[in-house]
Amino acid sequence: MGQALWRLPPRQQQQLQEELVDRLADTGGARQEQGRDGRPLRRVPQHCYGPDIYHLLKTRRGGKEQNGFIDLEMLPPELGITILSYLNATDLCLAGCVWQDLGNDEYLWQGLCKSTWGHCSIYNRRLPAGFSYRRLYLQLDEGSLTFNANPQEGISYFMSKGILVDHPTEQAKFIFYTRRLNWKMLRIYLDERRDVLDELVTLHNFSNQFLPNALRDFFRHIHAPEERGEYLETLITKFSHRFCTCNPGLVRELGLSPDAVYVLCYSLILLSIDLTSPHVKNKMSKREFIRNTRRAAHNVSDDFVGHLYDNIYLIGHVAA
Repeated sequence: MGQALWRLPPRQQQQLQEELVDRLADTGGARQEQGRDGRPLRRVPQHCYGPDIYHLLKTRRGGKEQNGFIDLEMLPPELGITILSYLNATDLCLAGCVWQDLGNDEYLWQGLCKSTWGHCSIYNRRLPAGFSYRRLYLQLDEGSLTFNANPQEGISYFMSKGILVDHPTEQAKFIFYTRRLNWKMLRIYLDERRDVLDELVTLHNFSNQFLPNALRDFFRHIHAPEERGEYLETLITKFSHRFCTCNPGLVRELGLSPDAVYVLCYSLILLSIDLTSPHVKNKMSKREFIRNTRRAAHNVSDDFVGHLYDNIYLIGHVAA
């Protein structure tokens, strides 16, 4: 699994090292120095960047030597969870061969499935007798790898296994709550399935979000294309309508409309490129941005447009 899995924060390293010294001292396994009065001195553990897990486990077992792999139950809970978080489907199955209780724990596999793939149609159905979350985890992993090679084949695989139903809402929820899908393949799939894209947009909640932050959140789930075109225009149009729907009070207060938000989004994208690109030598000033934006969006105040500029200047690109 690699030595990196055994690294702990300095404070926890110190705590484990102190526990190791105390246990070794109690069992006589640590040599103690004596003071002038003949009494043993307590050793102060030095700062350690990698506690000796082997000796720590040995002291927890009562000093007995045991062959084979260590048991996760013998490790601190934080360390055990850290180890499992580094494992993929193949490694988890291999770990299940070593730790039999881990490999047969259905609650563990259920948690791994739902934490990685937050929504699947099969979660909401009555599970048949003999259903195994471990088998489901392997199928989800296989389907995700297939999707990242060919999106249509990946979705067909999920439907053939009964994991997803052929409905735009279910597919949109699966995509929204999953982080295992390649964003380039996902962009190709959403460009072909506009019905799934429509449902995916409605899953976003932009209430009480500042416009640039909401746009970043949107492009974090639905990646923007690398070049301007019809697909980018469609994304910004759908985002503009969704943003206005989620913020009716802000729309009334600032006099915004979907068309005005559309113009502001394009202005933010162009400003992001201007401020972050190393090829642009003469960066756009705040005054220039306000003047250019007001020409396209007449009802927007100078203060609001100025806050938009400050957000991009301080935080960065909206579609990075």
